Amino acid sequence: MEHYNDENVYSPERLETRVRVSGVPVNAHPDELTSLLQTVGEVTKSEKYESRDGQTQVVHVTFSTAESARDAAQRLNGASMDGGHTIRVDRLVDRRSRVPRSQQGGGRGGIMTGGGGMGGIQHRHAAEFPLRILVLSEMVGAIIGRQGATIRAITQQSRARVDVHRKDNAGSLEKAITIYGNPENCTSACKRILEVMQEESDKTNKGGEVSLKILAHNNLIGRIIGKGGATIKKIMEDTNTKITVSSVNDINSFNLERIITIKGSIDDIAKAENAVSAKLRQSYESDLQSFAPQSSMFPGLHPMAMMSTVGSGGPRGDRGGMNSMGPMHGGPGMYGGGSGNGSSLGYTPMYPAPFSSGSYSDNCEETAFLYIPNYSVGAIIGTKGSHIRNIIRFSGASVKIAAQESAPQDNMNMTDVPERKVTVVGTPEAQWKAQYLIFEKIREEYAFGYDDVKLTVEVLIPSSQVGRLIGKGGQNVRDLQRQTGASIKLPQLGATQDEETTVQIMGQFYAVQSAQRRIRSMVQSSVAPPYMMGGGRRSGSPRGMMTQQ
Repeated sequence: MEHYNDENVYSPERLETRVRVSGVPVNAHPDELTSLLQTVGEVTKSEKYESRDGQTQVVHVTFSTAESARDAAQRLNGASMDGGHTIRVDRLVDRRSRVPRSQQGGGRGGIMTGGGGMGGIQHRHAAEFPLRILVLSEMVGAIIGRQGATIRAITQQSRARVDVHRKDNAGSLEKAITIYGNPENCTSACKRILEVMQEESDKTNKGGEVSLKILAHNNLIGRIIGKGGATIKKIMEDTNTKITVSSVNDINSFNLERIITIKGSIDDIAKAENAVSAKLRQSYESDLQSFAPQSSMFPGLHPMAMMSTVGSGGPRGDRGGMNSMGPMHGGPGMYGGGSGNGSSLGYTPMYPAPFSSGSYSDNCEETAFLYIPNYSVGAIIGTKGSHIRNIIRFSGASVKIAAQESAPQDNMNMTDVPERKVTVVGTPEAQWKAQYLIFEKIREEYAFGYDDVKLTVEVLIPSSQVGRLIGKGGQNVRDLQRQTGASIKLPQLGATQDEETTVQIMGQFYAVQSAQRRIRSMVQSSVAPPYMMGGGRRSGSPRGMMTQQ
């Protein structure tokens, strides 16, 4: 095996086909990584090096084409290996020419972004849409096989990547399996999994034909069923299968996937799965495209994060200055759902995180302070902290509620109850989801209309940027308020001597989110990344705040 120590001896053209895989456990089976890599293309060479920690190794992999190397970096980065180890995959050409994120303008994960926003989205490839299925927990051992032999064989034969979420939700009756690859490869892997399950069932004398359970987001189900059930009936007739869909009553804010169950012979089930997945994929890509024009309202935020909070229970029509938002109607989750503690099903979220666009803000943790009515704190926390744990799990953000400063008076009206400060720390996507779930919980618990839930969010910006945010004669902040529908308050120019200044944003959810993202984008374009905005209120309430009219 040829070894080398200097990446720079390779030309950029040769580096285009090479990736660096780190975090590979030293005791990993040699075929496991190879099988995973071959799901995206042909591997021509791999070279292993020990890491400094002594527990993992680095593998330099050469693919036959540059496109395969790009796909590996996009699709396999963050993949899990046997034993729960997560690997990192980078293209060597990117590492060689890496620039600070603040200077990056390109995208990753098939998304190209320009300027400060996401308005000109271009897809290099069709949006990756994995096949997600549920299997009985007792079948997981057979699917993985002795020392992972069966699952490796499935990935090698199908050229699909198969993730078995066997460690999620211990004690649950079913486990989720996510299959990545082109449609034919996903169908091939799924069919082989069904065959393994049937063999195991026959071997243990449990008898009966196995069925396939596909997980699909609630927002896609209507298009699978079709008008008057026409679409699903045609699939059943064409494939000689029986297909049922779980009740909409089974979903909640943290678990938005429904189950499509297909029964029949394994060959017929595979045909039906292919047809169902094709319709799901088509619907998902259509929805993703429909969100692209709206991305300019939320710079630095991937459309998938926005889609994660679009469903059936929120605003309708033009609300709060958001008349340009098009299909952004709805309540909990679109494509970002997942189970939380206490949800009726125990499997991992469908899309726990969108692909990074490569911009600094995608990966930078932000801090915001959200102020909620004191009477809503119990509902946000939930029984024994169950609801706030679900918010943290679903969003990926840190969420902390400040202790109560003073007890409310007995004769105090709900509208006069003091506020409690909630500190939210996380990426733009995590901020979006966590803040949405807080807004939504208050709306649900107290039977408010969507526009009735208006909360205040605070962020900090460098004091040197206050003038830029206000604009000449207050024009910039007035434009922001008009475009977003939020009320924005900040001190008079020069009123504070501190390095950072508090900006207060008040309004309904989408208005507040748009204002946050635009303010952060405006500051980010002028300030170096280490000085990225945090958020929050200094000791005591800001005084001398002005509202731009």
